Amino acid sequence: MNQKPDPVLNDLLHFTNGTPVTSQASWQKRRDEMRELVVGIEYGGLPPKPDSCYAEELHTTTLKIPAGARFSTWRIIIGADRRFSFLMTTLIPPGDGPFPVVLTGDACWRYASEEVAKEVLSRGAILAQFNRTEIVPDINHSDRISGLYRVYPEGTYGALAAWAWGYHRCVDALVKMSFVNAAQIAIIGHSRGGKTTLLAGATDERIALTAANNSGSGGAGSYRLQGPHSETLADSLRGFPYWYGPAFKTYLGRESALPFDQHFLKALIAPRALLTTEALGDLWANPTGTWQTYLAAREAFRFLNAEDKIGIAYREGGHSHDLADWIVFLDFMDWQFKGQRPDYSFARNPFS
Repeated sequence: MNQKPDPVLNDLLHFTNGTPVTSQASWQKRRDEMRELVVGIEYGGLPPKPDSCYAEELHTTTLKIPAGARFSTWRIIIGADRRFSFLMTTLIPPGDGPFPVVLTGDACWRYASEEVAKEVLSRGAILAQFNRTEIVPDINHSDRISGLYRVYPEGTYGALAAWAWGYHRCVDALVKMSFVNAAQIAIIGHSRGGKTTLLAGATDERIALTAANNSGSGGAGSYRLQGPHSETLADSLRGFPYWYGPAFKTYLGRESALPFDQHFLKALIAPRALLTTEALGDLWANPTGTWQTYLAAREAFRFLNAEDKIGIAYREGGHSHDLADWIVFLDFMDWQFKGQRPDYSFARNPFS
């Protein structure tokens, strides 16, 4: 498999009308065009930005291992007129900071293991976690009367957009905390959580590093370029229609007519940092199609002189998010935030 983008994927560096992108200013206009297409059609837009958002500290415990680390629970309180709230926890290294932050919404699946938490702390970073299903449930509620849908019933946003909105509200709270380095916020998620982080990172420029693990269809995979046994658009919409916006279903069986593929979502993150971690045995997550969207998105990073900001890493095995995946992510984070480049590549072609 070559190192050039597949021509089946829409060219990032030409506007829809065929006009080439020739400057940073024209890239910003092209980025706006791409965002409107992919976020509007695929995800149904985003819920509104609230008029206020703050964190109320509920409890803090000082830990013995490592000595001086702190575990805190916060309530994120959103909106003055239409109030909504959910919980976030932080595990903070010893010292005053400010510290980088690793934020994940995967607490609905499981909180990070003790091994992972220790590894994050050892890198001098905060581990912040929330349960994205507190925002809207991960259940096909066609009536849309639960969670955030009760507060913001207007709009056509799906669950992935609502969960991404939850990441944005956590960032609202984190950047106001004195011990947080607001310029070094990284987000990470697995599977449907990885789909969420890619959307969250693409739509919030305060997020310095976006990472997705085994995110597949609706995430880092491709709709046009399907590998063997990979999840298709039809599979996604059959199983999880509530994740997406209503306009997306009009492209069922017409993937070639989509005015985007998932390299658009990745390119919206440029020139900020992006890493996707993949498993060669996780065929459902389309590892070959994910390689192709990486190559295509890399063209935008290259145009912006940020090619070192995009990475991809493959391992053997299946659909899981284990300590080894976290270590690869944290190595990439240390490279991006501290300049500590590891002795292995984040651009190796596993299919050559």
